[in-house]
Formats: sequence, C-alpha cells, structure tokens
Amino acid sequence: MSYSTYLSVTLASLLLGSPPDADQAEATPDFDAILKPVVEQLRELIDRFRRGRVSPLVTAQFEKDVQDVMQELARVTTQWTYNHLEPDSVLDLPPEVCFESSSFRRLTKKTPQAVSTLFGTITLQRLGYRSAPDVGERVLFPLCQDLGLVHGATPALVERVAHYQAESGATQKQTLERLRREHGLHWGVKRLRQVTEFVAAAMEEHRPAAQAEQVLRWLAQAQASRGRHRPVLSVGRDGITLRLRIKKGAIYEVATTGTLTVYDRRGDRLGTVYLAYTPEPGQGTMSAQLTQLLQEVLGRWQGPLPRLAYVTDAGDNETAYYKKVLRRLRHPGTGQRLEWFWVVDYYHASERLWQMAEALFGVGQKSWSWARKMQKLLLKPGGVGRVLHSAAALRSRLKPVGKRLAAFKLAYQYLQKRRKHLRYADYRKLGLPIGSGVTEAACKTVYTQRLKLSGMRWKKAGAQTILRLRVILLSGVWSQVYEQVLKTKSEVIVPTPERSDHQLAKGAA
Repeated sequence: MSYSTYLSVTLASLLLGSPPDADQAEATPDFDAILKPVVEQLRELIDRFRRGRVSPLVTAQFEKDVQDVMQELARVTTQWTYNHLEPDSVLDLPPEVCFESSSFRRLTKKTPQAVSTLFGTITLQRLGYRSAPDVGERVLFPLCQDLGLVHGATPALVERVAHYQAESGATQKQTLERLRREHGLHWGVKRLRQVTEFVAAAMEEHRPAAQAEQVLRWLAQAQASRGRHRPVLSVGRDGITLRLRIKKGAIYEVATTGTLTVYDRRGDRLGTVYLAYTPEPGQGTMSAQLTQLLQEVLGRWQGPLPRLAYVTDAGDNETAYYKKVLRRLRHPGTGQRLEWFWVVDYYHASERLWQMAEALFGVGQKSWSWARKMQKLLLKPGGVGRVLHSAAALRSRLKPVGKRLAAFKLAYQYLQKRRKHLRYADYRKLGLPIGSGVTEAACKTVYTQRLKLSGMRWKKAGAQTILRLRVILLSGVWSQVYEQVLKTKSEVIVPTPERSDHQLAKGAA
C-alpha cells in the first residue's frame, strides 16, 4: 500500500483506540491551544479598533493588521496539520518503505525541516528512511514526498512562485519582494532559481498534450460555429533578437516564436497556443516542437479537416520550414498529403511597396499616393501582377539609378519571387488570415514584456526556463499542466506480506 494510505489507517486505529496518556497529550498540543494566542491577538485588534477614533487611516491599518493575523492563523493551522499526519511515535511507522525500486529503512527519530508555505515558514517534524549502503546512503522522507515538497516548499507555493516568474514585467527582485510581502518568506536568488527551474522542467513534459487539447477544444467550437467558411488552423513562426550574457559582455541573437491559431467560420480568432525557444542555429528545436504539436492535433481531431494556413514573413527559417516540413507533411492518421496555403504576410509585402515608391518618387506626396493605391490593388484579384506591372512601367519611365535603383530591385524581386503566396483576394474568399499579426504579437507578449525589460541579459538556460513557463501561461493551459505535474508524483510504498518483491518494485516504478 502507499505510505499515505498506511498513515490514514494507522491514525484511524490510534483515534479509535484508548485515549492518550499524560505524556502523549503533552507531546501533542491540542489544536485549540495552538490557535488560542492567535485568536486572542485578533480579538485585541477588534477591541482596539472599536474603542478608538475611526478614520480612513486607522481603518486601512486595521485591515492590514487583520490580514497579518489571518495569515498567521493559516500558518499555524498548516503547521499543526502537517505535523500530525505521521504518528508521534517512530515505532508506529513502518520499519521499511520502497521508493523508485529502492528500499529504505527507518531511522530512530524525527528531525525538523523549515518548510515554505503560502502563509509563511513552518517547522515540519518528519521521519527519515535511509537507503542501503551500496546506493549512496540516501535518506528519504516519505511525508515530504507525499506532501509534494520541492526544495522545502509546498506545491501550492511552488506553483505561485512559478506563476510570478512567468508574468509580464516580472524580475527576480520583484518576485523575491512579493514573496516577502505577500507570504512572509525571505528567499534568496539561488532558491528562487532552483524552484523555478524544477517547475519549468516538470511542466514542459506535459505542455504538448495540454496545448493540443486546448487547440482541439477550439476546433470543436469552430466546427460548431456559423459562417460561410471552413474553420482554419493557422501556423505561424517568427524571430526576435534577444540579449544574451557572455563572459565579456553581451551579444544579440535571434530567438524564435511559434503559434498555432484556430479561426471559426466567420474568420474570428478563437485562441492561440504559443511556443518559444532561445537562439539556436537553424532553429531545429522550434521546428520539431511546432511539428510535434501540429501532428498531435491532426492525429486526434475527429471532425472534418480544417483549412491549413501558414502565415509568416518570408525569412530564411520560415521559408525553409515550409519547404522542408509543411509542404511534405502527411496526415498522421490517413497518410494523405496535406494541402497548405502559405500566406506571405500582407504587411511585409506592403513594406516593399513603400520601398519601391520611395525609390521611384523619393519621399513625398507622390510616393505616399502610389504606395497607398498599390496596397489597395494588392488585395484585389490578380493584384500582385498588376502591382508589378505598374512598378515596372514607372521604373522604365522614371529611370532610378544608384542606391534608389538597388532598393527598387530588391523590393520588386521580393514580390516577384513570392507572387504565388501573395494571392490575398483568394485567401480572403476562403476565410484565411492574410496577416501574421498573431505571431508578431506573440514576439511582444512572450519575449518583450518579460525577457527584454530594461537592462536584462540572459543565459540561454535561464531564458528557456522562463519561456517554458510563459508559453504555458499565455496558452491558457497553466492549471491543466500543473495538475498533471502533481498527479504524476511518485508514491512511497509500504511493503506488506501479501505482496512480492517484484510487485513492490513494479508499483514503485
């Protein structure tokens, strides 16, 4: 049986047995006695407030004082409860337990540990079990394992700390100050990083499944929506520069963001899940994660296949991902080749119109007027061909030279080489998005609002830790992912006579 089950059975038998003697009563203070000093302090606050002169200043201070007392009440309640999960007597606890296929033998006495909770620091008295000498004399504390403590902090606090670290505008200093102000905890940077790294790694394991489930919910909602278009599943990716720490200062490299967005039959965005990865040559990890998430969604989706869109600028990594992965991708269930619409972002294409306009006319009213006219023309049937024809005719007449000619050719070739991905009138008829605003915004929300605050420099490992937490938070799957983390915690097993060693090892694995 599990250690927690053993404790509940043991404590039930103790409660149903004979009442404790005087020594036991002295060793285990009554709960009411523990609460009495705190309750008296609360009564004193109330009496003092009622007897004094009431004012806004006094009222505000009264509420702050009550909040402090209530936090202390919660702290002592938590401490008393956790300390009474194990029997007081060491002899009432099992002489041997098993955890992760290793056996541990009971020590002779309990030892204290300072534990951080939502309400402050408590002292936990727990019994340790030592492993066999040939495996490093490891000591296991089953109660701590069952409570889910991480670096001496409870699961509820650990989640709160990770959430603080994932929020926009957060810094280590602000998180530590928040822990002191809201939870009465005085942590250092080292412990904060240890907890954050642990939670990020644990949540990353369950992120893909939770994000896929979220996208599937949106697809079901899109399928049931009203409108004249098929639902759309849109993939996007983009890069953003990130300041990284090195021994001699800092450098800027390109990190990457990926998005998976669902649009309903009216073309309204229902939601987006996010991916992010620190700078890496070729961005292979981002490609692998984005493909894995996409295949998970398509493999589990039971309804009619939505339209598949890839909406990006035409950067090297974005182009390579389409040509090497998406264009060749097959449905994970049927094996059929998937039909993709690669939409080169309308606003990136518009930038080339302005570049050509300034190369042809210079900065001024004529440049502005022609660029605006071409932007509207680009959205019409055959628009890109008509734009290119107009630009070529003006070039022949105006004959730009030097830098202006070079700028014109660069912008013209950008549109000419990608004209089959600039059919915006056709895309709009199909209900496809024509702008990569979702992914552009992702760069801002994922990176800029958290990793690019004033003076920030990052090592890749530290940045990736925050990114793991941040994409889970922004994708709206935080609670689902953390719940799975807690569900997969390994249990400590108490050997029982009717179970063989093989069964014991299998249950603990």
